[in-house]
Amino acid sequence: MIETIAFDIGETLVRDDRYWASWADWLDTPRHTVSALVGAVVAQGRDNADALRLIRPGLDVRAEYAAREAAGRGEHLDETDLYDDVRPALAELRSLGVRVVIAGNQTVKAAQLLRALDLPADLIATSGEWGCAKPSYEFFARVLAASSSAPYATLYVGDHPINDVYPARAAGLLTAHLRRGPWGCLWADDPEVVAAADWRAGSLGDLIAIVREQNG
Repeated sequence: MIETIAFDIGETLVRDDRYWASWADWLDTPRHTVSALVGAVVAQGRDNADALRLIRPGLDVRAEYAAREAAGRGEHLDETDLYDDVRPALAELRSLGVRVVIAGNQTVKAAQLLRALDLPADLIATSGEWGCAKPSYEFFARVLAASSSAPYATLYVGDHPINDVYPARAAGLLTAHLRRGPWGCLWADDPEVVAAADWRAGSLGDLIAIVREQNG
């Protein structure tokens, strides 16, 4: 039985277009260049911030983030950043009695922006608030604490195998790999991902059928 579903944020609930476009504009670099480099470094198993350092070697990303905020060109999220299926799927899952948790690798400000959207979720938290990030075991221990459910009754949904599927499975949670965004599409049919994920989803709406089947 699935009692809690915990969701990754970037490219699971929220499009990353605006985030990387804003970095491109700040660094005075074509947006396509930034997008391509982010894809390249992540496919190589590197941190996505390495893409920014390829553009500007030695870049202190945290300091630059603070400078953007001070200049009024910082992080922003609104309704247009959400995938279309987010609100209806989360609302339907709650109506089925499932606890909905949103937890991903995001900043403290991102958590505040997400809460301001008044999403149908029981809890929203980010790595910036918890002081630990995926794929660490500590992050998924925090997810389990927030879920108020046993690991075998908690499903973690995300698009990234290394940050989402593999570590969630290692922590004992159920997992669903979402074919969405660059990482979700890149690894959707990888044999290791297929073997590691309890379910594979093409949209958040697929989770509703999964819950109905598992919960009877």
